[in-house]
Amino acid sequence: MTGSNPCTPSVVLVHGAWGDGSSWRKVVPLLMAKGITVHAVQNPTTSLADDVKATRRILDILDGPVVLVGHSWGGTVITEAGNDPKVAALVYVAAFAPRAGQSTGDQVAAFAAPPGLGEISTDALGGYWMSRRGWTTCIAQDLHEEEAATLFALQPPLAAATFSDTVAKAAWTDLPNWYVISTGDRAVSVELQHHLARVLDARTTALAASHMSPLSQPQAVAQVILDAVAEIGATAGAAGDATNGSPS
Repeated sequence: MTGSNPCTPSVVLVHGAWGDGSSWRKVVPLLMAKGITVHAVQNPTTSLADDVKATRRILDILDGPVVLVGHSWGGTVITEAGNDPKVAALVYVAAFAPRAGQSTGDQVAAFAAPPGLGEISTDALGGYWMSRRGWTTCIAQDLHEEEAATLFALQPPLAAATFSDTVAKAAWTDLPNWYVISTGDRAVSVELQHHLARVLDARTTALAASHMSPLSQPQAVAQVILDAVAEIGATAGAAGDATNGSPS
């Protein structure tokens, strides 16, 4: 189910907490315009295991190679789901990237809490919600207020377990990766993002953006993904030429 060029990777996009696949709605057409096969996962955000399962369900319908992209909590998901043999590269967008045995909550606690964390409330069933003020002033402050308020209205609850679920094996230890830092982030610590980009030895891009850079700066985010696709595609093409005995 990949595109016409077998060396061109597919792209799978994994959204973050309090969101859904539509978080990527401005990035998807930019990738499709380049002839890339794109799928956005619809995570239940009920546990790491459930979200990894949802991601692997998409990976199962694709041929390799795949560039797997995660935003925010989606970074934790791709860190685990990226161990699938079809995944050739990872792209983190203002995202968490735990090491083996570490949880998202561990990474949150290691740095000063950004103001967005003060806007979270809990419902009677233990689900976490982000306030409207959190959306408009901390999550998506560089979007029009009406758009940020719409994201508030559309949000699903985030299960508390997602903060304590630990990664079994961190795919970034074995795969090339890219990291997009949001320097105006008020939801995920900017200091943590810089730290993770260094730990992952990632190709790093810093954007003057809120946490929701896929919506506020889709062209810049898409370009990083396209860079990953180009590099992995070139590697796959070279490997195919070597296998077929083609001249260099």
